[in-house]
Amino acid sequence: MASGWAKDGAVQEQIDASVNDAVQRARSQIATGEGSTECIECDEPIPEARRAAVPGVRRCIRCQEERDAAMAHSGYNRRGSKDSQLR
Repeated sequence: MASGWAKDGAVQEQIDASVNDAVQRARSQIATGEGSTECIECDEPIPEARRAAVPGVRRCIRCQEERDAAMAHSGYNRRGSKDSQLR
């Protein structure tokens, strides 16, 4: 159901576009190609098993876990859309 001058399905198209953008952004951050034999952050050797399991790996497990933890906060306020309007 569209309102005003928006065509039918405009809201769903916007949602789909947002999801597609997020998927593309995530895919662009996946390492590809030849991985490193040493971590790019701490210079520790990356075990062969990790290099075989994760193509394009550039960080040791410890440094990758620290990076993932730091990036876990996306910055999106997912509750703000409806809750803030009701107050």
